[in-house]
Amino acid sequence: MVDIWWYGQACFKIKGKNASVVVDPYNPDFVGLRPLKLEANIVCVTHDHQDHNEVSAVKGIEEGKEPFVISGPGEYEILGINIEGIASFHDDRQGSERGKNTIYRITIDDVNVVHLGDLGQKKLTQEQIEQLSSCDVLLIPVGGVYTINAKDAPDIIAQLEPKIVVPMHYKIEGLKVNLEPLDKFLSTMGKKQEPASKLSVSQERLPEEVEIVVLEKQ
Repeated sequence: MVDIWWYGQACFKIKGKNASVVVDPYNPDFVGLRPLKLEANIVCVTHDHQDHNEVSAVKGIEEGKEPFVISGPGEYEILGINIEGIASFHDDRQGSERGKNTIYRITIDDVNVVHLGDLGQKKLTQEQIEQLSSCDVLLIPVGGVYTINAKDAPDIIAQLEPKIVVPMHYKIEGLKVNLEPLDKFLSTMGKKQEPASKLSVSQERLPEEVEIVVLEKQ
């Protein structure tokens, strides 16, 4: 079983049987949310902005051992977790406005979790779609301003055909960054969803048709 928790903005902890990954820990002063106190074996950073790159907020699981940090494209295998970093853009102008972003496909206990980071592209390229094939759980930004918004997100979802969609990077209480609220995305998708404290998923328990899961901020 793979457990996934959301900590606000684009920060998630993904925990499998033998190891765990934190993606995009944030600087609390920059975002206005309370400080993170997390432990993991691996930290993935999608891009070098303060609401995504606070690696020091994550301690290692083993005493005296820092987490393994991944901050760009490439293929990695650590403690039985396969991670592929895929190059993408933070805007819809080939990175000319906000630079590059790394999408991560994290395969943990046979579940493929795709974290889009601060994706700004309104459409993925064919090459990116092929690299992200067999997406089980999609963590997707929906708050606009710096990323795709509620109107763009359904097109990306249709390109990747995930089983479960978890929205992220939207306006929540206390957040200093000016983003659009979650409601815009949910109404675009025609869904009203009660938040869950965590998502627990296994390959055997994936839904037949796409489900949207809203996670409570931890």
